[in-house]
Order: sequence, then C-alpha cells, then structure tokens
Amino acid sequence: MPQKIIFLDRDGVINKYPGDKFYVTSLKKFYFLPGAKEAIAQLSRAGFKVFIASNQAGVGGGIYERRTLEAITRKMLLEIEKAKGKIGKVYYCLHRRDAGCSCRKPRPGLLKKAAKEFKFNLKNACFIGDTIRDVITARRAGCKSVLVLCGKEKLANRKNWEAAPDFVFKNLKAAADFLIKQH
Repeated sequence: MPQKIIFLDRDGVINKYPGDKFYVTSLKKFYFLPGAKEAIAQLSRAGFKVFIASNQAGVGGGIYERRTLEAITRKMLLEIEKAKGKIGKVYYCLHRRDAGCSCRKPRPGLLKKAAKEFKFNLKNACFIGDTIRDVITARRAGCKSVLVLCGKEKLANRKNWEAAPDFVFKNLKAAADFLIKQH
C-alpha cells in the first residue's frame, strides 16, 4: 500500500501569516492558527507521514538569525508533539529569491529531498500551502495540491491564479478532515 505523505507550508498554514514582505522573526511573533495543531495530530493518527517544507528567506536576507528560526522550529515541534501530532522532518529553504537555488519554492527541491531521504514516491504525496507558489511546487513535484485560505491567498483572486489547486479549503483542519476521509 502506498505511503500517505503530507507536506505542509509553515506560515499561513500552521501559523499566522505575517503579511506580505514580513517574516516571523521571533518566538513572540509565532502564533498557531486555530485548529492547526489538532489537524496535524489527526493526520498523524490516521497514518500520514507529515513534513514541513517552507521558504524562510529572512535568514538568508539577514533579517533574522538561523538560531532564531531554530528556536521557533523547536517551539513549534514541541507544541505539535504536545497536541499528539508528529512531524517527520522540517525542510527550510533559507535562500533569497535571487539565489537561484533548487530548493526555493516554487522549485520542488525540498519535496524531492524528503522523498529521497525517506524513500517515497511524490505521486503519493499531497502539499498543503497558502499560496499559488505552493500549488506550483506541488505540480512540479508531481503531487496533489491543496490550497488553504487561512494565509496569503484569497478566493477572490482565483481568476488571476497561475495554476489551479486540486483542492481548496478554508484551513488546515478542513483539509485534514477531507484527506483522512479520502484515505
């Protein structure tokens, strides 16, 4: 039976989207979205392997330090664990947009790295994000795309989307409920 794999973007999916051109630069600025921890716990209980794949260019741009990102990540993982959720691994791209790396979304490098490291096929995976860039990343990686409307993207912009997501939900909890029922 194929593995059930979920990738989650971080800002706007798990935690409050800081706003265009802003970053979560401290522990005090990291706020879980309502139901996010519970949704991750649900997915974990249902047998999904959950990964986080997120651009965090604020580090590469010198806006905040890598150790701050690591502290935020530790806190996030601890809170998810307390809620009985499990994250397989967190993958970050720290590069700025102009770096030309293969890991910065919408390039699929982070997803491919996880697939290679954990030996799974990306066609069995689903990527949940809050931007059309995440949808494009999913498409380029060969996995299903889920757009959640609790972060950057809004349904009102639909006519301007470069790519159509496979599914759209109001938040991670609604997406998790659907995906669990599908499997």
